[in-house]
Amino acid sequence: MPIDKTNPFQEDVNPFDSEDEFNFELGDGNRSSQHAKSNDNKVTFDEPRDTRKPHLDESLSFENTADADSFDGHSYQQTPDIGRFNHNESGTFDDIELENDNNAETPAMKRLRLGTQRNKKGKPLIGRTKTLKWAKENLYNPFEDFIKEEDAFDDAGMKNRADELRTVYYNMDLPDDMLDEEGKPLADYARNKIRTTKYTPLTFLPKNILFQFQNFANVYFLMLIILGAFQIFGVTNPGLSAVPLIVIVIITAIKDGVEDSRRTVLDLEVNNTRTHILEGVPNGNISADNVSMWRKFKKANTRLLVKFIDYCKSRFSEEGRRKRAMRQRNHLRVQHARAQGDTDMPRNSLDSVGSYRFSAEYGRPSLDENGADGMANEGHIIDRTLPPRTDCKFSKDFWKNVKVGDIVRIHNNDEIPADVILLASSDNDGACYLETKNLDGETNLKVRQSLSTTLDIRNSRDVARSRFWVESEGPHANLYSYEGNLKYIDTKDGDLKNEPITINNMLLRGCTLRNTKWAMGIVMFTGDETKIMLNAGVTPTKKSRISRELNFSVLINFLILFILCFISAIINGVSYSKHPASRDYFEFGIIGGTASTAGFVTFWVAVILYQSLVPISLYISVEIIKTAQAAFIYGDVLLYNARLDYPCTPKSWNISDDLGQIEYIFSDKTGTLTQNIMEFKKCTINGVSYGRAYTEALAGLRKRQGVDVESESRHEKEGIARDREIMIKDLMHLSDNSQFYPEDITFVSKEFTDDLKAKNGEVQQKCCQHFMLALALCHSVLVEKNKVDPNRLDIKAQSPDEAALVTTARDMGFSFVGSTKQGMIIEIQGVQKEFQILNILEFNSSRKRMSCIVKIPAANPEEEPKALLICKGADSVIFSRLSTKAGANDEQLLEKTALHLEQYATEGLRTLCIAQKEISWPAYQKWNAKYNAAAAVLTNREEQLDAVADAIERDLILLGGTAIEDRLQDGVPDSIAILVQAGIKLWVLTGDKVETAINIGFSCNLLNNEMELLVIKTSGEDVKEYGTEPSQIVDNLVSTYLREKFGLGGTEMELANAKADHEHPKGNFAVIVDGEALKLLLNDEDMRRKFLLLCKNCRAVLCCRVSPSQKAAVVKLVKNTLDVMTLAIGDGSNDVAMIQSADVGIGIAGEEGRQAVMCSDYAIGQFRYLTRLLLVHGRWSYKRLAEMIPSFFYKNVIFTLTLFWYGIYNNFDGSYLFEYTFIMFYNLAFTSLPVIFLGILDQDVSDTVSLVVPQLYRVGILRLEWKQTKFLWYMLDGLYQSCISFFFPYCVYRKTMIVTKNGLGIDHRYDVGVMVASIAVISCNLHILLHQYRWDWFSVTWIALSCLVLFFWTGIWSSVLHSKDLYKAASRIYDTPAFWAVFFVGVCYCLLPRFTLDCCRKFFYPTDVEIVREMWARGDFDHYPTGYDPTDPDRPKIVKPGKLGEHPVSINSRGIELRDNYGFGSVSQESVLTEEIPMNILNDAAGSPTALRVEENRQTWGDSPKETQDLLFSPRLKDEGKGTFEPQTGSTLRQSTVPQNRTSLDHTREQMLSSNQLDNRYSVERARMSLELPGIKNAEGLLDARKSFHRDR
Repeated sequence: MPIDKTNPFQEDVNPFDSEDEFNFELGDGNRSSQHAKSNDNKVTFDEPRDTRKPHLDESLSFENTADADSFDGHSYQQTPDIGRFNHNESGTFDDIELENDNNAETPAMKRLRLGTQRNKKGKPLIGRTKTLKWAKENLYNPFEDFIKEEDAFDDAGMKNRADELRTVYYNMDLPDDMLDEEGKPLADYARNKIRTTKYTPLTFLPKNILFQFQNFANVYFLMLIILGAFQIFGVTNPGLSAVPLIVIVIITAIKDGVEDSRRTVLDLEVNNTRTHILEGVPNGNISADNVSMWRKFKKANTRLLVKFIDYCKSRFSEEGRRKRAMRQRNHLRVQHARAQGDTDMPRNSLDSVGSYRFSAEYGRPSLDENGADGMANEGHIIDRTLPPRTDCKFSKDFWKNVKVGDIVRIHNNDEIPADVILLASSDNDGACYLETKNLDGETNLKVRQSLSTTLDIRNSRDVARSRFWVESEGPHANLYSYEGNLKYIDTKDGDLKNEPITINNMLLRGCTLRNTKWAMGIVMFTGDETKIMLNAGVTPTKKSRISRELNFSVLINFLILFILCFISAIINGVSYSKHPASRDYFEFGIIGGTASTAGFVTFWVAVILYQSLVPISLYISVEIIKTAQAAFIYGDVLLYNARLDYPCTPKSWNISDDLGQIEYIFSDKTGTLTQNIMEFKKCTINGVSYGRAYTEALAGLRKRQGVDVESESRHEKEGIARDREIMIKDLMHLSDNSQFYPEDITFVSKEFTDDLKAKNGEVQQKCCQHFMLALALCHSVLVEKNKVDPNRLDIKAQSPDEAALVTTARDMGFSFVGSTKQGMIIEIQGVQKEFQILNILEFNSSRKRMSCIVKIPAANPEEEPKALLICKGADSVIFSRLSTKAGANDEQLLEKTALHLEQYATEGLRTLCIAQKEISWPAYQKWNAKYNAAAAVLTNREEQLDAVADAIERDLILLGGTAIEDRLQDGVPDSIAILVQAGIKLWVLTGDKVETAINIGFSCNLLNNEMELLVIKTSGEDVKEYGTEPSQIVDNLVSTYLREKFGLGGTEMELANAKADHEHPKGNFAVIVDGEALKLLLNDEDMRRKFLLLCKNCRAVLCCRVSPSQKAAVVKLVKNTLDVMTLAIGDGSNDVAMIQSADVGIGIAGEEGRQAVMCSDYAIGQFRYLTRLLLVHGRWSYKRLAEMIPSFFYKNVIFTLTLFWYGIYNNFDGSYLFEYTFIMFYNLAFTSLPVIFLGILDQDVSDTVSLVVPQLYRVGILRLEWKQTKFLWYMLDGLYQSCISFFFPYCVYRKTMIVTKNGLGIDHRYDVGVMVASIAVISCNLHILLHQYRWDWFSVTWIALSCLVLFFWTGIWSSVLHSKDLYKAASRIYDTPAFWAVFFVGVCYCLLPRFTLDCCRKFFYPTDVEIVREMWARGDFDHYPTGYDPTDPDRPKIVKPGKLGEHPVSINSRGIELRDNYGFGSVSQESVLTEEIPMNILNDAAGSPTALRVEENRQTWGDSPKETQDLLFSPRLKDEGKGTFEPQTGSTLRQSTVPQNRTSLDHTREQMLSSNQLDNRYSVERARMSLELPGIKNAEGLLDARKSFHRDR
């Protein structure tokens, strides 16, 4: 390594220490085994002996060139540079760099650590760890120069730790510079044990208490309790006053504990998942005994807790007692057998469960050699001269015990436990297949390649005889990037070898191994340092918006409290300074001694007296209400998913009111909107369209045209079911297909089976057969036997689209049943045939196609065979590569196929094209030689292979096209439509490609044909005019869209105006942005602002190819900048960061693992349940809390201010107007239950009406129900009613103080307090009743009981002597007519003003809900059954209209309005505004949809000259085999008026529409695009692509 002369602490550490010298030759680069000599061309390093380093028998010689960057001393690709700094100096991972030293007197390197100051015993005075720490802080580090500042943080704002380089050694001792003075590793890697919980059993109590007391109100109540403990402040019972706070803390802690315990259980499941770890080879990278005392203490507690739980289960549960009895029986059986000397005991049938049987591979010499040629490589990392180690084996262990540097073996269908570098797999080529749904949301399998140097490792003995080390970058969140190097000493020649490691050699945690028996690798990152956990972030603590805004209301009350206390203190202090006064004669002095001190004491006495202004009972009431709301959500049977047996599960109970204020929803695509199921629906063969389907996109299009979609859908599905039955019968009669399973058929077309039976001619029959055979041959799928039915073969594919194609070919009688060494076995109509596959040109994202080359045997031995290339791929790619030779492709056929594909895309289907090309055998051999040469190169292999494949995938002949539906989850389009009507904006953030996302956008009706798609991308021919740099292009694109489409400039003032605008976007635009462009947009503040303004003015936003951290960054951008409520929903681990960043996170319990559900706030079974969760439960929760909280403040203001009014007449000396039990029971029994039941049970409208009229949800978006003005209004109302409650009884006593008929006095302050309390309590409860929408027997009963409890308690308590001054007060007060007079008058005066004002407002200025409630009471919604869910696909048909027809609500520019024939027109003042949709019904003359039918007369094609494997010959293939396709002479042409030359596309479309070859029910107009974008299909574009491709050539 290069010597830094500026660093006195650098050691001369050489990773190749040996007794021999290392000779580095400079010049010709020839390796030499001679020992080093000191001359001008050679540098000799005398290396001290170190027994811990690997010893070499030969010295190593490395080439040196003038350029250090081009230095490569081995046969592999040079190590990639991590970074750059001064000139040509390489980065950290460059090979050893030597400087040419012409001076013979080369100074020897010294270990400067020997100069460390030591004590008399020889121990250093300063430890090495402190020395290195000092050096890091004070000395220059050259690597810091090439760490770019912009790379310090990733696209989500997380710290990028890629510069924290690490080196991991396997089967080797660590060098000295990686050890401390005690010989232990310096590196401290994260454990593989993860924790998504907030608490642990030990930290729960202190951490939860600390969190609760971050709430200032709790601190305030604690302070009051402390003050009350001093007798000077006159608190009657300090202990009793502490009970409410204690109860609140305990209840909140229990709730938090229950919430967190669910995450704990899921964490335990993950951490205790088993994997296979190599034992026997010590791992020196981790200190085995480096366990802190704290961890030991926690482990001991955990063991005790587990033992205690097991003990309780075995003693108190039935299952535990049964298992305990079984263990005892087994123990007695073993003891009995041993006592009898029987060592051959019969084995229990379950003894093998969970056991591991070690493989008896040792001593098998056949496994010690490279048996396959494909396994040989230029490097030799295994030292086969060493004897096999029998102590090394793979054993099962928990994920949490996996450490950095461990060798792990993952089996098929197992999840990857950590980030692992792939060393070898069961495949001879070292490849394995990964399912990455949890990471990036993509369902197709990914191929990962093992390192070529470790390819021949096959078992534990091989890896135990290997030695190497890995130089790696540090952990970072980028899922698509990794850089590292594997280095080792070649066991044959002793050379240092190196192989670069990329992301294609990594197995990331969270992925699942598929279609591979096993894979073996070395662990590089564990636990929180894995990419999936870095993208997940830290589990946040969420508080609802109302709870956050409640703090401001509490502060206002604190201000009022301070004012009241200050007034009390001033008046009391001033009154004590006045003389003479009665206290001069009846008191023995004041407590403070002086007036100022008395005022000070009075201030704190008043704080205790008026403490109810900041009610402690409010917080416990809110917790009770939110807990009840969570229980209601969990118990809602309409949110229960029967297939998964999963209800809606609230995991965060305190944010239910946020569900009623959501304005932006951020959704994943795969598994959230879709089912991860691809179904083959339609195809076009020889210009004929087959397949009958009614897709969601088509239903949405027809709905916008004004068609009754439910009736049409029901009619179409009935027709599809009939055709399906006919098709199944025909297929069963056609052949004996061993792999025919009728329940799997998704392609329904009775016309296709008719053509298979040659009802429309032999030519079309052969075209259909040839097309299906092409689908059965051109793929890379695998088959394996079904576990339940061994005769059934399950298809395992890299892509679900490919699985759908092969499955449909199987259903039609062309079954792929297995592979051989040379090709595939296809069962054709019940007969198995083998086809030799010469080459497979695999699919990748840049090629967008795959091909296979099939060998066609010669007809006779004298002739040469031929090769047939079958290519399938994106329709635009295939069309661009079609041959333009005369007669090769019928131009009219191309037009018809393009129009069919255009129609399929309009229906929301994913389209592919199939084409072929015949190749002569000499031409194939010439091409194959080039292909093999490209496959053998070591540099730029992928690029050269793509170039060779591109050369042969040209001049193709079109066979047809396919259309596949990416199945949406049930009710997704209806859910999205309802959410949009509610005023909610939906953004789709997906890791999938752009084409797929756009298709789903149309399928779920997020996009429609009337929209203009604004594309933001970084590259392409059509964006060159916007700049040269990607950032410049993106900035100019966004600025242009803002200026031209919306007239905006992206200023801060415009953004401020946008924050106040919550209307739905008016324009018909949608934004499509990819991951690269999004990364640039998020990195610059100006671009972020412009991008946000652009998206806010568009109806839909699709972000494609985005990473998990980018999803979180987008959510944070919208949430923090626009100050809106956000919700994120997803089902995979790649959605965790987004879920945690949003105000509300929803996890779908689907197919992509448990991580999203673990980290979510609510877990549901399907996307459609989100509609009910928001519009019903969310809206109810928001309205209930928005009414309950100000009502709570209102009732406390009434009671507290009466004490203040009483203070006017006692100089604010702190005496109580009420007997102490009245103060205690006011918030506990007299007024607590009505307001709590208001927050739990109140409903403005039913759940059905909430879903039928989604516009009611808008009040939550606009935050109309809870505002500070509403809070202040309720406070003023409480102030008014407190005056009535106090001064009305005061006026009774004011003149004579005699109010009884017998002249007996009831003039004690407690007697007056009974009158005041009676008016305050009754008026308060009746006020709650008047503001409650739903009056049911339960709520009314509890309000009545709360009122009666006041009189009941007064009578009972005043009847006992313990009431003291209140004794017999009830009998005297209630017997006085004056009490009842002032009571009724006072209550009426309290309620009358507010009641009058509410009536006037509802009559003249009604709100949306008040109008809808009138309609509901009138019966306009009675035709909807109870529990009606418009998103349920099995919902009943609504046939009975309401009294005013199907649409009783009129929506216009003024808001929601009743129909005129109701008697009057009431218009709300707050309603959502919607845009009218143009209705165009394009049916036939009879008004019914027309069906598709095939032409009767078709072109007759020539037959194949061969009888064996004749299906490989296209019917249009001439016998000459010259690679051109020409119609046979004498063939019958189609009877058509179209001329023979290529007609216009419009003419062809009109002809097809008139002959019902195209569906004429709807227009095939596609969305307008601002830029070229994949996924938007139109016939003109496909045909133009063919022209432009050949023109460029």
